[in-house]
Amino acid sequence: MKISYNWLKQFIKIDWDAEKTGELLTDLGLEVEGIESYQSVKGGLEGVVIGHVLTCEQHSNADKLKVTTVDIGGDAPVQIVCGAPNVAKGQKVPVATIGTTLYTDEGEAWTIKKGKIRGEESHGMICAEDELGLGKSHDGIMILDADLVPGTPAADVFEIENDQVFEIGLTPNRADAMSHLGTARDLRAGLMQQDIIPELITPSNSSFKIENRLNKVDVSIIDGERAPRYAGVVISGLKVAESPAWIQHRLKAIGLTPINNIVDVTNYVLHELGQPLHAFDLAKIKGNKIEVKTVEKGTKFTTLDGVERELHEEDLMICDEEKPMCIAGVFGGEHSGVTEGTTAIFLESAYFNPVSIRKTAKRHGLNTDASFRFERGIDPNITDYALMRAAVLLLEVAGGEITSEIVDIYPKKIEDQQVFLSFENATKLIGEELPREKIKAILSSLDIKINNVTESGLGMTIPAYRNDVTREADVIEEVLRVYGYNNINFGNKLNATIANSSKFEDHKVQDVVANQLVAQGFYEIMANSLTTPSYVEYSELLNTENNVTMLNPLGQELSILRRSMLFSGLEAISYNNNRKHADLKFFEYGKTYHSYDSGTVENKHLAIFVTGNRHTEHWKHTSETTDFFYLKGMVQSVLDRLGITRGRTATVKNDVFAEAVGIQLGKTKLVEYGLIKKSILKKFNLSQDVYYADFNWDNILEVAKRNKIKFQPIPKYPSVRRDFALLLDSATRFEEIHTIAKQTEKQLLKDIQLFDVYEGKNLPEGKKSYAVSFLLQDEHKTLTDKQIDKVMNKLQFRFEKELGASLR
Repeated sequence: MKISYNWLKQFIKIDWDAEKTGELLTDLGLEVEGIESYQSVKGGLEGVVIGHVLTCEQHSNADKLKVTTVDIGGDAPVQIVCGAPNVAKGQKVPVATIGTTLYTDEGEAWTIKKGKIRGEESHGMICAEDELGLGKSHDGIMILDADLVPGTPAADVFEIENDQVFEIGLTPNRADAMSHLGTARDLRAGLMQQDIIPELITPSNSSFKIENRLNKVDVSIIDGERAPRYAGVVISGLKVAESPAWIQHRLKAIGLTPINNIVDVTNYVLHELGQPLHAFDLAKIKGNKIEVKTVEKGTKFTTLDGVERELHEEDLMICDEEKPMCIAGVFGGEHSGVTEGTTAIFLESAYFNPVSIRKTAKRHGLNTDASFRFERGIDPNITDYALMRAAVLLLEVAGGEITSEIVDIYPKKIEDQQVFLSFENATKLIGEELPREKIKAILSSLDIKINNVTESGLGMTIPAYRNDVTREADVIEEVLRVYGYNNINFGNKLNATIANSSKFEDHKVQDVVANQLVAQGFYEIMANSLTTPSYVEYSELLNTENNVTMLNPLGQELSILRRSMLFSGLEAISYNNNRKHADLKFFEYGKTYHSYDSGTVENKHLAIFVTGNRHTEHWKHTSETTDFFYLKGMVQSVLDRLGITRGRTATVKNDVFAEAVGIQLGKTKLVEYGLIKKSILKKFNLSQDVYYADFNWDNILEVAKRNKIKFQPIPKYPSVRRDFALLLDSATRFEEIHTIAKQTEKQLLKDIQLFDVYEGKNLPEGKKSYAVSFLLQDEHKTLTDKQIDKVMNKLQFRFEKELGASLR
């Protein structure tokens, strides 16, 4: 945001230099990121003086040149060769002396030097308007007032505007400071802390006068929620022309290009008071009727930039009897704006719902000075004041008269906020006890009204334009920033307490698992928690009723909080696939968000994604495609690392997985993992299989905390391996073998592995062969053949009896 120092001084009288004022503004929270110089004429006409043409003779070697002698206030006149057709003896003219730097329209600098023109010496240059940057005319040199004294600096004659412009990095919450008036209010509060008591000078509207009421415009607010206040007035007999120099200087200083006196006044008041305004050509308002409402979805509307836009059903529009004329608070329409032929306008001043304006501006990709302010929240109580201020200025610069009553529809006043400040809490947050009178003085300097004072605190009324001050903590922050952060004393003693932290703190456990996954070739991703509502439609497990919707979204594609970790992961895989990275292993810690009747719920998850080949291509080994069992191994390794070795496995069926299983401990779900359905992958333009595991991290953490880690020495005695080749029914699962074996021998049997599966030739129909290894070990002595045979016989008996197995 740019703030003109000269403009600021119209509100508050101050003789400080710009650097000192900038330091105070920064201390107040309006961080000055830079100070630039502005001159209404580049170079400030430095080196240009008033000259008196004493003689003017025809050049001996050029028909179009004249040789003049000019008094420029020095010891002797100088000779200047001039090609202007209107130069003559006795004129007072602007002269650029030797060494003066002038600038072209493009800003290119060139310096006046002593030289010879067709044999005659020339010691300067008699200038035209455009050569000095004072106008666009190049018909001849400027002829000045005959009473001017030779040698007078031209800058004194033409009243060059010199200004300093603050570039303020305004935070989004400080909507109240988005104007010169708002900045002046803060500056006044800062000066009062330095025992300087300046007056805040606000523009007077005393000359506002309604001449007649011949041009009534009927205004109706159909959508009062989006337009809490709407005001307007008709001004007739205007003449559209260039703005006077003083308005142009103010606008140019802050980087705006003057357009015409009508538009320039609306921009001037916008940056002066922070109230956006809009002028409609009265002749283009059909039926002399204004309706503030939304229109049908898909309605076509052409904005001032000539772009035809398709309106949304939630876009607030300013309409006449027949058609939309303006996107409220954002951008005007092509067919209702002010033109050179405009003689009467309807001037609008309003307060629109900030959320509505922000959604509309983002929806159409528009960012205007008006929308910038409306979407952050302007002062709802200066709507009529700003309207009258603009009307007074328009009468001054464009003529005309006010020909209607002010229409001001404000059915439900936006009330000021009531807040109580506890002195005790103020001391706690500030870290130092400020004098109570000092606190009251600071609040008063910020236009915060103190209603009552007690021993414990203050009851206050916060003005409506301070929409960022709604709580006690906000008020304390206001006191602190005006008092000065640098003025708070700090002791030399540092106190600290030692926290009793658990090894199962979330971030510690996350680091343990993350390090393991990284060691296994995974990359961590971090996706945005904001996502598009369309993803909810991909699964019947999700429904729109449980969405957590953003009140003020950046756009439709980021309008809800994510309900599943799956879709953001698929976005990352699709992004990488499109860039020729097909072999991917990702993991992400994140939250999902759900809204229920009982309240809003956040669930933390660990998501794992694998797709493509297990390893990158290499000449020493063949590529091996990722499959379900690879993902199963990754899931099991995570659980093992956390000491979660128990759990029941069951098949999972839903519309996300093509095939999947889940692990749970009792009724506590720990993880679901499997292959994602092709129909979902297709929506992300993915053709290769993607395997996905979703850990309920909150449950994982709780189970891990309950596990007691036991340490035991490595056994001194050797282990023994025995294998069975079992002929089984095709429907038999390895899990059944594992369960029976563990039940049969609980002490000596340490591990069971399936190392080969065979089906087909040489086997009876409906049969398959499992090659299973059994690892036996006694931790206290060496096993004998007799003991080993006994265990294997028991296992064989159980397999034959319960599974109908036989040894091959």
